[in-house]
Parts: sequence; C-alpha cells; structure tokens
Amino acid sequence: MTRDLEVGGPHRRYNPLLDEWVLVSPQRLARPWQGQIEPAAPGDLPPYDPDCYLCPGNLRAGGARNPAYDSTFAFDNDFPALLPESSGAEIRDGLLAAAPERGLCRVVCFSSRHDLTLAQMDPAGIRATIDLFAGEAAGLAAQPWIGYVQVFENKGAMMGCSNPHPHGQIWATTHVPSLPARKGIMQRAYFRAHGTDLLGDYLAQEVQAGDRMVCANDAWVVIVPYWAVWPFETLVVPRRQVRDLPSLADGERDALADILKRLTVRYDNLFACSFPYSMGWHARPCDGEEHPHWRLHATFMPPLLRSSSVQKFLVGYELAAEPQRDLTAEDAAARLRAMPERHYRDAD
Repeated sequence: MTRDLEVGGPHRRYNPLLDEWVLVSPQRLARPWQGQIEPAAPGDLPPYDPDCYLCPGNLRAGGARNPAYDSTFAFDNDFPALLPESSGAEIRDGLLAAAPERGLCRVVCFSSRHDLTLAQMDPAGIRATIDLFAGEAAGLAAQPWIGYVQVFENKGAMMGCSNPHPHGQIWATTHVPSLPARKGIMQRAYFRAHGTDLLGDYLAQEVQAGDRMVCANDAWVVIVPYWAVWPFETLVVPRRQVRDLPSLADGERDALADILKRLTVRYDNLFACSFPYSMGWHARPCDGEEHPHWRLHATFMPPLLRSSSVQKFLVGYELAAEPQRDLTAEDAAARLRAMPERHYRDAD
C-alpha cells in the first residue's frame, strides 16, 4: 500500500486481531458539520461531593456505606449485570439458543478525590490503581467457575458514565466474551502459523515505522492501531509478552502508570477538555492454561472527532456494513504525538 493511498484516498484496512476490515475515508473530513453538538462538560468538580455515592464515607444507592478510604477502593456493584447464581436451563431449539450466565461485577474507585481523572492523578496514584486492578483480577480469576475477567473504564457522560468520580469496573464471567474470544482465535492461529505472537510482531513493525506511535517508555508503547475505528483510538502494548495484569512485574507497573499518565494528558490537551473514552484490557482467559499466543493489551476508544463538542457516531454504514473512519491513523497519531505532556489545566 502506498503512502498516497494511506493518506489521500478511500481504502480499507485489515484488523488481524478481529478478522475484520475498516473503511478509511480521509476526504470526508472536509465536509461541513451541522449535526449534533454536545453540551459543554460540567465545570470544576469539588474534591468531595456529599451527594456522590462513590466518595469516601457516603451512602451508596444500594444502601451500603463506603469506608473513609483515602486511596483506592473496590466493592461489589450494587446493580450488577451478572449474579453469582443463575437460574434457568440451556435452550437449543433449531436456530434459537440461550444459556444461563453467572458472574461477578466489581466497581473500582481510582481515588478518594471526586475531582480527579487519570490525567490529573500523580503516577503514584495511578500505580495504586494498577495494583488494585491486578489484585482484583487475580482474586476473581482464582475462582474455579470464572472463565474470563474484563477490566474496563467508561470516562465521561458521552460514554454513558453515570458518575464523574474516577472509577472503572471489572466483570468476571463463566464464559469468554465475544471480542476477547475472537482475539484469542486470531492470536492462536497466528502463533501456530508463525511460532511468534501476533501483537509482538505487530509491535515490532510499528516501532520500526514510527508514524503511528504516540509515546513509549522502556516497558510500554502506545500506538494508534493501523486498523483503528475511533478517531483517536489507541492501543497500549507491553514490550514484554506478559499475558495478564497480575503477571506485570513491579517495574512494568511503574512504567504503565507513567504511560497512562502521558497518554491521558495528551487526550485532555487535544481539545482542552476532560477527554471521554471507553478503555478495556484484554488478557488471557482464566482456565489455567498458558496461552503462549496471548499478549496483554488495552484499547482506548474515545468518541471525539473534531472538537470537544463533535463526536464520531457509529451509525448507518458502520451498523449496516463495516466500521468506517475519516481521520487516518497516521494523522491521529501525529496530532496526539504533538500534544504536550503537561496538562493544560496545570499551565501557568
């Protein structure tokens, strides 16, 4: 594929992790926008909100009271999508199929401060969050009936977040959900064919090319993936082939705190706003197998396209045919790479 095709004309790009294609149409960025404009985000938040059900010491919506925590805090979701026990039987009737599912849902508060995000936390606070994610994932994976642990964060009302207090979630299920299952199939097939892991080989290619890299340190690399769907989507990949969060070494956790800070500050600086996104970690299943084909990674999927008030919608062609994007991965990476690593709200 030539550089002219990558930048100047419509083309499709292949996602080897999901075995799907993405239509790239960079010429569409010139079209005028008279569509939906998102309202401005709320102003400054207080460090403590007496009405917030995640702040220390407050009463939660489910009736329990939070402890007076001063760092991180995790608890069972008061309104979980999954329950430890599930009733009902498996159904197989021709093309109709259903199966009972059970699981555990945890909420993870990143900080006792109501007014912070990862971009505004210090590296020590982010490291504490990483340790909590890893500890929670290890505890859930140790349960013999758990097959997969999904760690994620929804940031901002635009991404459906119901509370601005910095927090994420962990859902543990008996099955491996659809997306990580597809990634597992593709990584396994690549490993069998080449004897190396797919994401490791992809990382080496991106580091050599450089034009889709955003930032990096000794242990982690942030890339706008070649096949990105969301305008400023990024992939956070470890240089070592580590397979899950609990397996991260001490130095890798410190380096991850550094790279998450640098990435999220860039996001906020891009449009001078608290940048919304959904972020998810994909790790090996919890079946006790080694899974030599797996490499841990996180995907950040932010919706903003042109400004803090104009977002990308997955509608029409995207829902009926295949994903489509306007901004090329190379241009998105260049814009993120150019952002300073000092938060705009900390500027003099």
